[in-house]
Amino acid sequence: MRSIRAAAVGAVTLSLALAASACGGGTATGGGSGDSPKTLTYWASSQGAGVEVDKKVLQPELDKFEKETGIKVKLEVVPWPDLLNRILTATTSGQGPDVLNIGNTWSASLQATGALLPWDEKNFDAIGGRDRFVESALGSTGVAGEDPAAVPLYSMAYALYYNKKMFADAGIGEPPATWDELVDAGRKISKDGGKWGLGAEGSNLSNNIHQVFVLGKQHGADFFTADGKADFTSDGAVAAVKQYVDLMAEDKIVAPGNAEYAQNQSLSDFAKGKTAMVLWQTASATFNTLGMTDDEWGVAPAPVPSGTPGTGEATNSMVAGINMAVFKNTRNLDGATAFVKFMTSDAEQKILNQAYGSIPPVKAAQADPAFGSPSTAVLRDTLATSAAALPQVPDESQFETAVGTAVKELFADAAAGRAVTTESVRARLAKAQQQMPAK
Repeated sequence: MRSIRAAAVGAVTLSLALAASACGGGTATGGGSGDSPKTLTYWASSQGAGVEVDKKVLQPELDKFEKETGIKVKLEVVPWPDLLNRILTATTSGQGPDVLNIGNTWSASLQATGALLPWDEKNFDAIGGRDRFVESALGSTGVAGEDPAAVPLYSMAYALYYNKKMFADAGIGEPPATWDELVDAGRKISKDGGKWGLGAEGSNLSNNIHQVFVLGKQHGADFFTADGKADFTSDGAVAAVKQYVDLMAEDKIVAPGNAEYAQNQSLSDFAKGKTAMVLWQTASATFNTLGMTDDEWGVAPAPVPSGTPGTGEATNSMVAGINMAVFKNTRNLDGATAFVKFMTSDAEQKILNQAYGSIPPVKAAQADPAFGSPSTAVLRDTLATSAAALPQVPDESQFETAVGTAVKELFADAAAGRAVTTESVRARLAKAQQQMPAK
């Protein structure tokens, strides 16, 4: 298991990247060129049930792009637990891919390295214009007031997925709308030996952050002050982290083994009938891949204290999504731009987002009837009315590493039967805050 030292490594790596990215590795000047016009390298994030599933989705589209342009795209699908560190290493060395997917929450942090191509008006015009994209998706592409560091590719929101049969067997008639209802439903299901109420990914740092950020909003905390300083130990932040870990530690509706999950194992457990609920982004395509039929599961808005999602303390999702970026020192700038245009075209947006069960951030594609099903309607409504963007600050990736690791270690405490108290949570978060760059 990774130790909290990983947080320090991430912070150091990013600070080195700030200094090193100007040197670049693709050209003598560090700027983009056309030295390699017939090839591109592409790091795709793993969006499906596994790397091989992603290759099956993406390779036919890359072949289509090659047929249209003569440019061969060399694909590497990078698992989520590895992606951020791989990117940070590439920004430091200057030896990255031409095009890559990034979690939209990382946009401001990676923008600060100077390694990514800025999407100014000229670059947006080359892919059809900025106004093709949904404004909420553009809000997670970099620091406000600056040219975006990336372009939206897939939009997602968190929702509560539940196993209909397991609910019926436990006598639960409706999906929970509040946290109290969720815990009550989870306890009813967890009484049955070998079955658990809720799945979690306790070793997935990004997922940890997404969950505690939303709970933080519900407790009136943002984890950062208005001027971008880390604020991890406020009462609201501590309460949010404790509430999330207590789903295992106190409420006992999450299996202790979930403390080690980081590779979508909770979705596999859900599909096998071992777990009745998961809080996840656009899980429908993965469930299909894992052998579930659409009538076996349902989807509802993620819980909020009042039962009615909205803004502020009724926030029930972060603005989730994947952005597409270009390394500034690419040897095929025109080809990279053409590839981004291809992947964000109306036609490809429909194909790719249908395959992954996500929502197109491109307006024309999002309006397609294919994205009007009940399951996608919940996600669209959440993005439109009750989702909040994570802070677009340069230190966001360090936040994910430091606080995500603190949550991971608290899950490990819970799994081992060690007490998770308000004091122990605050101490872990204080240690995480100490690892953030000084302001």
